[in-house]
Amino acid sequence: MLLKIDGQISLRQLQLSDAEDIFHTIDSQRPYLGKWLPFVEQTKDLRDSEEFVRACIDKHEERLEYTFTIRKNDVFAGLIGLKDSDSANKKTEIGYWLSEPYQRQGIATQSVRALCDYAFRKLGFNRVQIKCAVGNDRSRSIPQRLGFQLEGIERQGELLSGNVFADIEIYSLLKNEFL
Repeated sequence: MLLKIDGQISLRQLQLSDAEDIFHTIDSQRPYLGKWLPFVEQTKDLRDSEEFVRACIDKHEERLEYTFTIRKNDVFAGLIGLKDSDSANKKTEIGYWLSEPYQRQGIATQSVRALCDYAFRKLGFNRVQIKCAVGNDRSRSIPQRLGFQLEGIERQGELLSGNVFADIEIYSLLKNEFL
Protein backbone atom coordinates (compact mmCIF):
# COMPACT_ATOMS: atom_id res chain seq x y z
CA MET A 1 0.00 0.00 0.00
CA LEU A 2 1.22 3.49 -0.83
CA LEU A 3 -0.14 6.75 0.58
CA LYS A 4 1.01 9.70 -1.53
CA ILE A 5 1.29 12.90 0.46
CA ASP A 6 2.67 15.19 -2.22
CA GLY A 7 5.08 15.04 -5.15
CA GLN A 8 8.02 14.25 -2.88
CA ILE A 9 6.68 12.54 0.26
CA SER A 10 4.92 9.19 0.48
CA LEU A 11 4.17 6.51 3.04
CA ARG A 12 4.84 2.99 1.79
CA GLN A 13 3.73 -0.02 3.76
CA LEU A 14 6.68 -1.73 5.40
CA GLN A 15 8.43 -4.51 3.46
CA LEU A 16 11.16 -6.92 4.53
CA SER A 17 13.54 -5.19 2.12
CA ASP A 18 13.26 -2.03 4.29
CA ALA A 19 15.15 -3.67 7.17
CA GLU A 20 18.54 -2.65 5.75
CA ASP A 21 17.57 1.04 5.48
CA ILE A 22 16.10 0.96 8.99
CA PHE A 23 19.19 -0.63 10.50
CA HIS A 24 21.62 1.61 8.62
CA THR A 25 19.73 4.73 9.75
CA ILE A 26 19.64 3.61 13.38
CA ASP A 27 23.26 2.47 13.37
CA SER A 28 24.56 5.69 11.84
CA GLN A 29 22.49 7.97 14.12
CA ARG A 30 22.60 6.19 17.47
CA PRO A 31 23.30 9.25 19.65
CA TYR A 32 20.62 11.34 17.92
CA LEU A 33 17.86 8.70 17.70
CA GLY A 34 18.75 6.95 20.94
CA LYS A 35 17.99 9.98 23.09
CA TRP A 36 14.21 9.45 22.76
CA LEU A 37 13.79 6.02 21.17
CA PRO A 38 14.38 3.12 23.56
CA PHE A 39 14.62 0.49 20.81
CA VAL A 40 17.83 2.03 19.41
CA GLU A 41 19.89 0.53 22.23
CA GLN A 42 18.51 -2.96 21.53
CA THR A 43 19.03 -2.73 17.74
CA LYS A 44 22.53 -4.17 17.50
CA ASP A 45 22.64 -5.67 14.01
CA LEU A 46 20.64 -6.11 10.81
CA ARG A 47 18.89 -9.22 12.16
CA ASP A 48 17.24 -7.08 14.86
CA SER A 49 15.73 -4.81 12.21
CA GLU A 50 14.66 -7.82 10.13
CA GLU A 51 12.89 -9.32 13.16
CA PHE A 52 11.14 -6.01 13.81
CA VAL A 53 9.93 -5.80 10.20
CA ARG A 54 8.72 -9.43 10.21
CA ALA A 55 6.79 -8.83 13.43
CA CYS A 56 5.12 -5.74 11.94
CA ILE A 57 4.21 -7.50 8.71
CA ASP A 58 2.86 -10.59 10.50
CA LYS A 59 0.55 -8.76 12.88
CA HIS A 60 -0.92 -5.87 10.91
CA GLU A 61 -3.84 -7.73 9.34
CA GLU A 62 -5.52 -9.05 12.45
CA ARG A 63 -4.72 -6.11 14.73
CA LEU A 64 -5.13 -3.12 12.39
CA GLU A 65 -1.52 -2.16 13.03
CA TYR A 66 0.08 -0.72 9.96
CA THR A 67 3.68 0.41 9.67
CA PHE A 68 4.91 2.57 6.82
CA THR A 69 8.25 3.85 5.71
CA ILE A 70 8.32 7.61 5.30
CA ARG A 71 9.96 8.34 1.97
CA LYS A 72 11.14 11.58 0.41
CA ASN A 73 11.82 11.28 -3.31
CA ASP A 74 11.57 7.51 -2.74
CA VAL A 75 14.46 7.55 -0.23
CA PHE A 76 13.95 6.18 3.28
CA ALA A 77 13.45 9.01 5.80
CA GLY A 78 11.84 7.25 8.79
CA LEU A 79 8.95 5.16 10.06
CA ILE A 80 5.37 5.85 11.07
CA GLY A 81 2.62 3.51 12.07
CA LEU A 82 -0.49 2.61 13.99
CA LYS A 83 0.09 0.68 17.20
CA ASP A 84 -1.83 -0.61 20.19
CA SER A 85 -5.00 -0.46 18.11
CA ASP A 86 -8.28 -1.27 19.88
CA SER A 87 -10.88 -2.05 17.23
CA ALA A 88 -13.65 -2.62 19.79
CA ASN A 89 -13.28 0.94 21.04
CA LYS A 90 -12.23 2.35 17.65
CA LYS A 91 -8.99 3.89 18.87
CA THR A 92 -5.33 3.67 17.93
CA GLU A 93 -1.98 5.32 18.54
CA ILE A 94 0.47 6.76 16.04
CA GLY A 95 4.19 6.33 16.58
CA TYR A 96 6.84 7.87 14.35
CA TRP A 97 10.51 8.70 14.01
CA LEU A 98 12.49 10.55 11.39
CA SER A 99 16.13 10.41 10.36
CA GLU A 100 18.03 13.54 11.38
CA PRO A 101 18.66 14.90 7.84
CA TYR A 102 14.88 14.93 7.23
CA GLN A 103 13.98 16.90 10.34
CA ARG A 104 12.48 20.41 10.21
CA GLN A 105 10.98 20.03 6.74
CA GLY A 106 7.38 19.34 7.76
CA ILE A 107 7.71 15.70 6.70
CA ALA A 108 6.63 14.19 10.03
CA THR A 109 3.70 16.59 10.39
CA GLN A 110 2.45 15.81 6.88
CA SER A 111 2.95 12.08 7.49
CA VAL A 112 0.99 12.14 10.76
CA ARG A 113 -1.82 14.11 9.08
CA ALA A 114 -1.98 11.56 6.24
CA LEU A 115 -2.03 8.62 8.66
CA CYS A 116 -4.78 10.28 10.72
CA ASP A 117 -6.82 10.65 7.53
CA TYR A 118 -6.27 6.96 6.74
CA ALA A 119 -7.15 5.89 10.31
CA PHE A 120 -10.35 7.95 10.44
CA ARG A 121 -11.66 7.64 6.89
CA LYS A 122 -10.50 4.18 5.77
CA LEU A 123 -10.18 2.21 9.00
CA GLY A 124 -13.07 3.80 10.87
CA PHE A 125 -11.23 4.77 14.04
CA ASN A 126 -12.79 7.44 16.25
CA ARG A 127 -9.72 8.36 18.30
CA VAL A 128 -6.01 8.67 17.54
CA GLN A 129 -3.46 9.35 20.22
CA ILE A 130 0.21 10.26 20.20
CA LYS A 131 2.58 9.89 23.12
CA CYS A 132 5.73 12.02 23.41
CA ALA A 133 8.39 12.08 26.10
CA VAL A 134 8.35 15.28 28.14
CA GLY A 135 11.20 17.36 26.76
CA ASN A 136 11.03 15.95 23.24
CA ASP A 137 9.93 19.30 21.83
CA ARG A 138 10.23 18.35 18.15
CA SER A 139 7.97 15.34 18.56
CA ARG A 140 5.52 17.22 20.76
CA SER A 141 5.14 20.04 18.24
CA ILE A 142 3.58 17.66 15.71
CA PRO A 143 0.37 16.79 17.57
CA GLN A 144 0.13 20.38 18.80
CA ARG A 145 0.36 21.68 15.22
CA LEU A 146 -2.35 19.25 14.09
CA GLY A 147 -4.88 20.20 16.76
CA PHE A 148 -4.44 17.24 19.11
CA GLN A 149 -5.44 17.94 22.71
CA LEU A 150 -3.05 17.35 25.59
CA GLU A 151 -4.85 14.96 27.94
CA GLY A 152 -2.22 14.61 30.61
CA ILE A 153 1.09 13.17 31.67
CA GLU A 154 1.80 9.49 32.13
CA ARG A 155 4.35 9.60 34.93
CA GLN A 156 7.50 7.61 34.19
CA GLY A 157 5.65 5.99 31.29
CA GLU A 158 8.61 4.98 29.17
CA LEU A 159 12.00 3.52 29.93
CA LEU A 160 14.60 5.28 27.79
CA SER A 161 18.22 4.37 27.14
CA GLY A 162 20.43 4.47 30.18
CA ASN A 163 17.67 2.98 32.34
CA VAL A 164 16.02 6.41 32.75
CA PHE A 165 12.24 6.70 33.03
CA ALA A 166 10.61 9.55 31.11
CA ASP A 167 7.25 11.16 31.74
CA ILE A 168 5.04 10.91 28.65
CA GLU A 169 2.63 13.53 27.31
CA ILE A 170 -0.55 12.00 25.89
CA TYR A 171 -2.27 13.83 23.03
CA SER A 172 -5.50 12.79 21.33
CA LEU A 173 -7.55 13.77 18.30
CA LEU A 174 -11.13 12.66 17.66
CA LYS A 175 -12.60 11.91 14.25
CA ASN A 176 -15.09 14.81 14.43
CA GLU A 177 -12.23 17.21 15.30
CA PHE A 178 -10.17 16.05 12.33
CA LEU A 179 -12.92 15.96 9.73
